[in-house]
Amino acid sequence: MAYANLKEFIARLEAAGELVRVKTPVSPRLEITEVADRLVKNSGKAILFENTGTGFPVLINALASDKRICMALGMDHPDEAAGRINDLLTRVTTPAKGLFDKLKLLPTLGEMASWMPKVRRGRGECQQVVMEKPDLSLLPVLTCWPHDGGPFVTFPLVHTRDPHTGIRNLGMYRMQVLSADTTGMHWHLHKTGARHYNDFKAKGERMPVVVALGGDPAYTYAATAPLPDNVDEYMLAGFLRRKKVELVKCLTCDLEVPADADFVIEGYVDPSEELVWEGPFGDHTGYYSLADYYPRFHVTCITHRRDAIYPATIVGIPPMEDAWIGMITERIFLAPLRLTMLPELVDMAMPVEGVFHNIVVVSIRKGFAGHAPRVMSALWGAGQMMFNKILVVVDHDVPVHDYEAVAAAVAAQSVLPHDLHLSRGPMDALDHASRRFAYGSKLGIDATRKWDGEEPAGLQQPLLVKPFVQFSEVEPQVVAVRPAVGLPLLFVAFRRESRGDVAACFSRLLQSGVIGGSGWVVFVEELADLSDIPYLVWRVANNVDPVRDLVMLPGFPSLAALDATRKHPSRDDFNRDWPNIVTMNPETIELVDRRWEEYGLGSFLESPSLKFLNQLYPGGAEAEVETTI
Repeated sequence: MAYANLKEFIARLEAAGELVRVKTPVSPRLEITEVADRLVKNSGKAILFENTGTGFPVLINALASDKRICMALGMDHPDEAAGRINDLLTRVTTPAKGLFDKLKLLPTLGEMASWMPKVRRGRGECQQVVMEKPDLSLLPVLTCWPHDGGPFVTFPLVHTRDPHTGIRNLGMYRMQVLSADTTGMHWHLHKTGARHYNDFKAKGERMPVVVALGGDPAYTYAATAPLPDNVDEYMLAGFLRRKKVELVKCLTCDLEVPADADFVIEGYVDPSEELVWEGPFGDHTGYYSLADYYPRFHVTCITHRRDAIYPATIVGIPPMEDAWIGMITERIFLAPLRLTMLPELVDMAMPVEGVFHNIVVVSIRKGFAGHAPRVMSALWGAGQMMFNKILVVVDHDVPVHDYEAVAAAVAAQSVLPHDLHLSRGPMDALDHASRRFAYGSKLGIDATRKWDGEEPAGLQQPLLVKPFVQFSEVEPQVVAVRPAVGLPLLFVAFRRESRGDVAACFSRLLQSGVIGGSGWVVFVEELADLSDIPYLVWRVANNVDPVRDLVMLPGFPSLAALDATRKHPSRDDFNRDWPNIVTMNPETIELVDRRWEEYGLGSFLESPSLKFLNQLYPGGAEAEVETTI
């Protein structure tokens, strides 16, 4: 269904018991983040902070549940949109055998035309109030985490246009507020916004940019969707809301925005200007993305609705609100992948611990020997799947969202080293573990049943793990060990001291017989909490570059190790800075503890940051480099 505006969506949330209002004054600097983090990690409600010290309330966690994101996109179930897309693609790709079949396509073409955005005359509701002088400090822009470089706009709908084709792009790129009328524009090198910027730079022209906030929540989702360059995100929004998006012309630049948006920030980026230092920022990986140079966005005009509500989100250690956005993307884009590239694809899962793309599990209807590696290659070449780091392929009858079943399939069907497939390629700009910026490696695991011509399964032995005391006798750098129950997987908390010591330790453990059989040994830092497997998986997925960190030793073909410890310049030929984990500072935690009853949010919820405070590295957003090795 279509919402007339963000306020109508809020009313629906409240009527469904999915929203809580906080009337007491709350600061956009750190405090809102700490409150929101406690609720999102405890299946809490959406929050409307009505008193932010500005003239505008803040809405947060609005999409952070299965129910709420389905409400936002007019669905009863997350798979509903995928079913509609599957039906549509089937209709338009089925060959028409005659005139009658062609005529039957006319309603489908009419339906598709009804999703195309329309530019209407006059001003929109988003332009009811025009600021006399644009001033970003009047908006309740959040400073999310203690080491952030400043306040960041976190839910911006960034509009740009290809200077050659005129095709619009809608993206979501964080924006650090630098002054009353300037921000950073954090578009990564792989994003369409960055390509448009480079095209304007080549032409020697100033680039118009406009940012919208709010409106129908379908716009916010569409801005995050991994669409091809030539597909208008507002067409996807029209498809989801079953109603075309009405746009209006901006006042100071030649771009259009949704008429029902809450805020519109118009401006430009001048490619001839020097880049600006932007960041750090507590990012969706759960680690800080460190400061770097990005374009400067100049604000020429700010307009808003009379009853404008400022939408925001926070990211950090999962799960956060973006986990539900990722879940919907996983479901929606399964059908196009299946129908246009991989008809053998049955299902896909993107575990929240993998922060979207670090870990992906797919099931296939296998048809020949080598089918799983073929699927790996195809997916690593498909759009944003190029950022995937660990890809597991299982058979069609393995439920990909049942991670114990997936792990069991890996244990039963993967023969080391034959079923491990390594590749190199582009990585997400936020990946901090790759040896080079935005370029690293990938690991594919074939966990399908083996066909003739493939290495047969059934050669593995149970993973042998001796008592911890024997580990400490062989290797004093081993601080703790934890086997995963029922799986051939062992986590080892390890105190690194020198170059190559993980591989050397693994060798000594194997040679001594402390570890044996078949399976995986994963080395993590001594400060890691081995009692929480999901968070160990999150840590491992962030901290490995598979080609560099996979360790297999001669004479022990059925055992593999992964080095998921922090990498150091002096130990690892690693010449990049290492970021810190994103946590709240003790002062803000204590403030929210003290004020909890004032917020009216029900039973007290403990800060999620507490379990990570003792896992932080010395330093701020950037971990200090050890000088003695």
